[in-house]
Amino acid sequence: MLHPSYTDLMKTINSEVEGDTPAVNSRYSIVLATAKRARQLISGEDAFVDNRNKKPLSIAVEEVSKGFVTIEPETAEMEDEVSVSEVEEILVNQN
Repeated sequence: MLHPSYTDLMKTINSEVEGDTPAVNSRYSIVLATAKRARQLISGEDAFVDNRNKKPLSIAVEEVSKGFVTIEPETAEMEDEVSVSEVEEILVNQN
């Protein structure tokens, strides 16, 4: 089970957005964002939270939850988009 829940993560992310348009509307957006951050951690970027004995995906979720990593509303010119197969690959590599 994911802690914090998707609902809590969505509230945290959307609370930091100015205006009426939320940054995230679905769980899928959170999955993509945390998978992208986990991939960054795997490639060697430093974590913003304590990362001892934690897997990259757990660290990414904690970073999003604590507001260290934000999710920007999607634009037409999104760079380095994460595909579903990449998300599945990260999840498989975590086990």
